[in-house]
Amino acid sequence: MDIGILCGEKHVDITVPDNTTVLTPNSADGLQDPEGKVADAIAKPIGTAPLSEMAVGRANACIVISDITRPVPNHQVLPPILKTLEAAGMDRDKITILIATGMHRPNEGKELESMVGAEIMANYRIVNHFCRKAEDLRHIADIDGAPIELNKHYLDADLKILTGLIEPHMYAGYSGGRKSLLPGISSYTTMTHMHSFKMIDHPNVTNCRLDGNPFHEAGNQVCELAGVDFIVNVVINKAREMVGVYAGHYEKAHRTGCEDVAKLAVQCMTDKVDLVVTSAGGYPLDATFYQVSKGLIAARNILKKGGAIIVACECREGMGSTEYCELISEGNSPQEFFNTRSNPENFVIDQWCLQTTYQALDHASNVYVYSPYLSKEDLGNLGITKIDDIQATIDRLRAAHPQMAVSPEGPYVVGQVDQSAAA
Repeated sequence: MDIGILCGEKHVDITVPDNTTVLTPNSADGLQDPEGKVADAIAKPIGTAPLSEMAVGRANACIVISDITRPVPNHQVLPPILKTLEAAGMDRDKITILIATGMHRPNEGKELESMVGAEIMANYRIVNHFCRKAEDLRHIADIDGAPIELNKHYLDADLKILTGLIEPHMYAGYSGGRKSLLPGISSYTTMTHMHSFKMIDHPNVTNCRLDGNPFHEAGNQVCELAGVDFIVNVVINKAREMVGVYAGHYEKAHRTGCEDVAKLAVQCMTDKVDLVVTSAGGYPLDATFYQVSKGLIAARNILKKGGAIIVACECREGMGSTEYCELISEGNSPQEFFNTRSNPENFVIDQWCLQTTYQALDHASNVYVYSPYLSKEDLGNLGITKIDDIQATIDRLRAAHPQMAVSPEGPYVVGQVDQSAAA
């Protein structure tokens, strides 16, 4: 059968045997009048009063949005929120849109315009979060000894609103909800604790799990401490059309959305496989190799020990941050990395993403990367093989890896194997 694997804004076509397990999201039609559905959701929310009532008498508002790495349809989500606030008597100059960059770079210029639209960009105050900009951060509490520091633009707002996209997430179980705060607008210091080696190594810090997941639970604690008045989260389909809107209480509305995402994005498997062919999710998620760990760890979770992974990723912006590239250049084996970075005194920024990559490398016998923008030298120190022809690599590996799974959407679809399946 013929399958297209997401890579950037295009697909890489492959042909695989008919008995291949193909992990694709369950179909869901895009909403008719999505902007109207957002307006309906904020008028009839889950677990809170309507946004129109909550906005009355509030002096100002902060709306947190995701950064460029998340394909949130802000041009459909933001207008109903902004109209509701203004109809309640709030002037535009009292509304701040805060971009939850986490530890990523800021979003500006044409990139920002592509995220929110020219009209919103021209008429509203939009601020990027900088995790190391001390003057914009404030300590509010400690969780298990970890200092919680958040952006003061949010903390000082009289009305606090979170927006985002709900999809499977390799640490938080699902994105959206509390992730807008942790790590979205948290400080570097906070994230050295919340993205520590110990946290990422926890067995319950994984895709599609909320209960018992310490990363998810820490996020909810931060929501309680900082305050969240209202959320507007959405779910999208394969065509990146909006298929669901979940507005209201930060935990109740979010969990309802997660339950619906599970029906779309989780595919059950009876056994693990010898070979996984996957994607890093396409653009914007695969703009850098930094984010490819999400596709790799999802593949690792359905792969037999010693199997092989092939991943397609465009990586038009290269490998990632300077700190991430410096970690790669150390040329450690997975075990050497684990031994060094498990010591909290050796923590460095972006180590969590490489930790996840090494978890996949430690499990698989070989990992192959197809990328039109990366060179063999870029990947050389990771122990990953750069390939130029996915089909030829599949054909070569099939004899030794007869059980194959293909995940064309990468981390947007999660395969879950019965716990009794062989490791």
